[in-house]
Amino acid sequence: MDTDKLILNVEQHIDINAPIAEVFEGLITRLSSRNTGYQDKPMPLKLERWPGGRWFRDLDRDAGHLWGFVQVIKPPILLELQGPMFMSYPVAGHLSLRLSETGSGTRVSLRHSALGLIQDDHRDGVVEGWDAYLAQVRSDLT
Repeated sequence: MDTDKLILNVEQHIDINAPIAEVFEGLITRLSSRNTGYQDKPMPLKLERWPGGRWFRDLDRDAGHLWGFVQVIKPPILLELQGPMFMSYPVAGHLSLRLSETGSGTRVSLRHSALGLIQDDHRDGVVEGWDAYLAQVRSDLT
């Protein structure tokens, strides 16, 4: 097996003309209550904001989908989540959202790494998906 097919590593950056604390809250909101899925349809998730907190989709009636756990949360500069996220198969994933102040606002650095049996459609769509997520956060705040 080609081991490159087992690894996903995406890095993206975006500058947002808003204070760092507002951007951090905007990132959290878009990862949870304002999350969207396929064709930009609402797909709200819940994010428990403490180390070990769950990030999950609650479908009611004891049904849902675990996306991951909070590994690190240091408002307003860092959020790290680990888990399978949108991949419902054997995979270990890690998402890092690091914020830094710039002269005109905030820079968000996103890194999504995963190791496992990553499906081609997920590999192909993840860059576009995170790009859309960051654009939505910027649009929400400007």
